[in-house]
Amino acid sequence: MPTRPIVLYPDPVLLKPTLPVEDVDDDTRQLILDMTETMYAAPGIGLAANQVGATASVCIVDLSAGERSGELKVLVNPVVKAVEGSDVSEEGCLSFPEILLDVERPFRATIEALDENGRPITIEEEGLLARAMLHEIEHLDGKTFLRHISSVKREMVKRRIRKMMKTGDWVAAVDG
Repeated sequence: MPTRPIVLYPDPVLLKPTLPVEDVDDDTRQLILDMTETMYAAPGIGLAANQVGATASVCIVDLSAGERSGELKVLVNPVVKAVEGSDVSEEGCLSFPEILLDVERPFRATIEALDENGRPITIEEEGLLARAMLHEIEHLDGKTFLRHISSVKREMVKRRIRKMMKTGDWVAAVDG
């Protein structure tokens, strides 16, 4: 399973909605395997397909970062069906290395999707797993966690990123 380079903000692929997967086929499963290897190598707990330059509506989450088998959640064409509660917590993102932001998100989420075999699944979770799934689904919608902070703080983060780009310090977490 090869790793793929992680796309960094402000690459346009991160800011465009992904496309629904018509058929969960061998190509889709290979993308999922590549994404899993990439996420674990980074290391991270979630990854959306557009973060590796793919346009498919696929994301993965594993709170153990590959440390425990059976923890990987694969979401193909995920749809948020319900959310409830509210929680503010620090988030990072593989497409924003070294940037940590306090983000308010729902505490519970119900997600419907297809698994890696194309079977319908429903996942009802709370806490960090709900947060991670919502973060990755947001990526699939062409949005980033910057939308959850004030415009002043957002401009500060963008200025910091531009400065790191100029100095060559804004480099991919994984460069396949």
